[in-house]
Amino acid sequence: MGIRELLSEILGDEGHAIQLAENAQQARDARAAGAPDLVLLDIWMPDTDGVTLLKEWQRDGLLTMPVIMMSGHATIDTAVEATRIGALNFLEKPIALQKLLKAVQQGLSRAQEAVRVPVTAPRPMLAPPPEESSVAAAPMFASAVQQAAIAPRMGGMPHGEGHGFSLSFDLPLREARDAFERMYFEHHLGREGGSMTRVAEKTGLERTHLYRKLKQLGVEPGKLAKKGG
Repeated sequence: MGIRELLSEILGDEGHAIQLAENAQQARDARAAGAPDLVLLDIWMPDTDGVTLLKEWQRDGLLTMPVIMMSGHATIDTAVEATRIGALNFLEKPIALQKLLKAVQQGLSRAQEAVRVPVTAPRPMLAPPPEESSVAAAPMFASAVQQAAIAPRMGGMPHGEGHGFSLSFDLPLREARDAFERMYFEHHLGREGGSMTRVAEKTGLERTHLYRKLKQLGVEPGKLAKKGG
């Protein structure tokens, strides 16, 4: 669940509409409801493995969308087989963030080039679950931490553009540091319109670390993006 939600959050922050499936049956149901623009399909799932599901879609004429396979345990033979069946790409876990985003963009570009049946509503991207034990990445879905106390600016203290707040020196050091970091990231997210890529470049943080830090501080990029827009 952790990894599945992490991928959903990352891709959601990139502007994609995401639909999650916990197992192959949920993926079947989602595909039956409509063709997504792209599928991220894990190989090891609780009920049916991803390669078997890929074969089913190919057999039934449902493999009309780009599919990117994922696994932390698959062999080269498995990757070759999935590609032969019709998978567009194969990502080995743990998946590097830039590699993931590049593969998704390539898949969506390929989908746009294909002849598609017009629809009345945008189709979501289907992302069945990676196995929980094979990615060396900490889950990033802790509930928002309690906001640290921030006092109104009294003058003489540096502050971010547009914030109008400064830190109270009466706060314990850890809370004061968290409050400053929260203001710092909110400032940059607002200036960059919520773009995690540009904020990572501005702050000098690797994007995975940035996601973790924002979750720890209770900062929600989506809300700040709307404010910035």
